[in-house]
Amino acid sequence: MKDGHIHTPYCPHGSKDSLENYIENAVKAGYSALTFTEHAPLPASFTDPAPAGDSSMDIKDLENYLADLNQLQKKYQNDLTILKGLEVDYIEGYEKEITSFLETYGPELDDSILSVHFLKGGRAWYCIDYSPDMFKEAAEDFGSVEALYHSYYETLSQSVITPLGTYKPKRIGHMTLVRKFQELYPGPENWQAYASRFLTLAKEHGFELDYNGAGTKKPHCKETYPPLAIAREASSMGIPLIYGSDAHTASALKQGWDTVDQSLVKPWRR
Repeated sequence: MKDGHIHTPYCPHGSKDSLENYIENAVKAGYSALTFTEHAPLPASFTDPAPAGDSSMDIKDLENYLADLNQLQKKYQNDLTILKGLEVDYIEGYEKEITSFLETYGPELDDSILSVHFLKGGRAWYCIDYSPDMFKEAAEDFGSVEALYHSYYETLSQSVITPLGTYKPKRIGHMTLVRKFQELYPGPENWQAYASRFLTLAKEHGFELDYNGAGTKKPHCKETYPPLAIAREASSMGIPLIYGSDAHTASALKQGWDTVDQSLVKPWRR
């Protein structure tokens, strides 16, 4: 079993559970491999729209993060495979800075994720998964929930087709994150058409998908990212699905695993 999406104490909106706590829990849970994918530092010229400015790791912590993982790879090499990674944000208009970052740190990484959390409206930038209030504000700015979904999938598509250099991640994180508050703000009836078109693009460009269990634990979502029908559609197209707990605490490892269709998950081989 591999978990390809795990956060760490370097996450300012996560827990302070130690890296070793995560690893020991993973061993107990029967993991064969895991990827630590801390939120990569945001471009210096981008202002984090989260009120606390806590969406990502501080650039000053990045070298320590990588050094810690190098040490732990050696310490636990007989127990499980530990991969060094980052969850990199695609932010429209900041492609040059993202590419420069990846060219600098990409050679040190084993496995990473490319995600969309931030959308630019007419009035402001929004972190669409931050809170129901921010999602509502974003939908009002875009004109409707449907317009917000449209922008999300347009931006997600741009993340796939935009050149970001040699070390661009090849796995898309939580491709239905826009549905985090779907019980409060239901998606448009045609939202699955957006998702299906995106899958075609992901397949054409050779991307994997993060089959993410975190949404099952979100009180207004209660489904995996992506939900079962979309996951099965992706699998039928030959798109690899990599399970991700998206854990922000050590106890959250394996979250949603009992909800995902495990037959769709790409098996891990050492």
